[in-house]
Amino acid sequence: MYNSFNRIQNVFGFFTTVACVFGAFIAATDLFSPRAPSGVISPENLQVVKGRPHYYSTKKEEYAIIRFSLDADLSSLFTWNTKNLFVYVTADWPAADGTNTTNSAVIWDSIITNPSADHLLNIGPATLKKLRKSSAGKSIDPNRGKLKLKNQKPKYQITHPSGKIAHTQDVTLKLHYNVQPWVGLLTWNMPRDLFLWKTLAGGESEKMVLPALKVKDAKETKSKTKSKSKTNKAKA
Repeated sequence: MYNSFNRIQNVFGFFTTVACVFGAFIAATDLFSPRAPSGVISPENLQVVKGRPHYYSTKKEEYAIIRFSLDADLSSLFTWNTKNLFVYVTADWPAADGTNTTNSAVIWDSIITNPSADHLLNIGPATLKKLRKSSAGKSIDPNRGKLKLKNQKPKYQITHPSGKIAHTQDVTLKLHYNVQPWVGLLTWNMPRDLFLWKTLAGGESEKMVLPALKVKDAKETKSKTKSKSKTNKAKA
């Protein structure tokens, strides 16, 4: 006869097997949910300046600031198994050394939660109350996942290990997403259609060239300094 410890092991093993099978079944249901994400992204304002891109930077270097506009519909990515959606925009350009590699830098990101996961957001009570009100009586809010950004300021600047970024050619902005389910695997942009899950339509801007380094005119700086000194003397 089995002792009590063996009986507990058997019950626990049966329980974990049932839980794994049930979890796999839940994850498989995502393949039967139609998903057709789309997006249009375009650069608005390009600047290359020299300075310290981060507060922890030890030296001055060139960095690019790219403002952009984004009109995306990712609402179809939300199903009953979606916990949250991580959306981010990258600036990509080919390496200058001739190798078949691509430089990629994230310039903006955002997390969009499902109504049932709003409590996981690090937001204030007023904002949380608005989210709950907008999703009241709905398992999935149809407006979530729809992004309309105009002349959006980037969260992160673009730098390069060489310290030079001006005149960089063939730079494109790309929209990416990462679906984080309650049960199942994390899913990034689909490289090809998978059953009812379609690839991202659009989501890439035209190629552009980063401008020259923005430098203040020395004469203009001197004239401003002189005018300030004259104003101070007049006040005195």
